[in-house]
Amino acid sequence: MIFRHTDAIWSAHPRLVAGALYATGAGAPLGSGPDTTGYTARALARLAQATESEFPEVLAWRRAFSGMGLKPTRYRCAAESLLRRLRKEGTLPRIHPVVDLCNAVSAAYAVPVAALDADRVTGPVLEVRPARGDEHYTAFGGGTEHPAPGEITFADCAGRAHARRWTHRQSGHSAVGPHTGRILVVAEALHEGGAAVMPDLLRTLAGELAAHWGAGTRTAVLTAAAPEFVFGER
Repeated sequence: MIFRHTDAIWSAHPRLVAGALYATGAGAPLGSGPDTTGYTARALARLAQATESEFPEVLAWRRAFSGMGLKPTRYRCAAESLLRRLRKEGTLPRIHPVVDLCNAVSAAYAVPVAALDADRVTGPVLEVRPARGDEHYTAFGGGTEHPAPGEITFADCAGRAHARRWTHRQSGHSAVGPHTGRILVVAEALHEGGAAVMPDLLRTLAGELAAHWGAGTRTAVLTAAAPEFVFGER
C-alpha cells in the first residue's frame, strides 16, 4: 500500500514535512504500555514557559487552518488540543498503549501524530488530499459525516475519510484498538524546523515500539521531492 500527500497539498504547504512509520506486531498491549511520563514532562516544561498557542509548531498549523477558512480557536490541530488538555489537567487521556505513546510523543514535539489501524484502510493508496465531498467519515460516536468539498482529509480507495480537517480529528473506523495488528503512524509538521525534528520523532517512536512490543518498524521522512511511503503490501 502507498501513503502519500497529493501535489495540491505540497504546492499549498511548501514547508510541510511528514513522517511515516509502519509497525507490525504492536497489536497486543503489554502491561500498561511504555512509560510516557518523560514525554509529558518535556511538554509541561515548555508549557510552563508559554502557552501552546505561542509554540511555533502550533502557530504554523493555526496559519494553515486560517488559510483553509477554518477558525483556529474552534478547529485545532491534534497536537494543540493535546497540549491544551495537558496544560489544564496535567495529564493526557488513556486510550490504548500505542495511542497513548503517540499522544505523548505528539505533545513532546508539539507535532500532530496520527495512529491508524492499517487493516482498516482500503488500498492500494491512502492519500492526504482535498475532499471531493462524497467521502464518508465515521465519527468516534458511530455516526457518518461527509467532509465538505475541498476539506483536507486522509482518503482511501473505498472513499472512506480517515480524518476531518486534516490534523483536527481522526476517524473512529481506523482507530487503533485491542485487535489492531498493523499500524500506520503519520506525523506532520508545518513549522520552519520541521525537517530537523521529524527524523528524531520517528526514531523515538520506532525505538519505543521495538523496545516494548518487539514491533518491526519501517520509517520514512516525506517531502515534495520524496512524497510516497510504501508499507504492507501493494
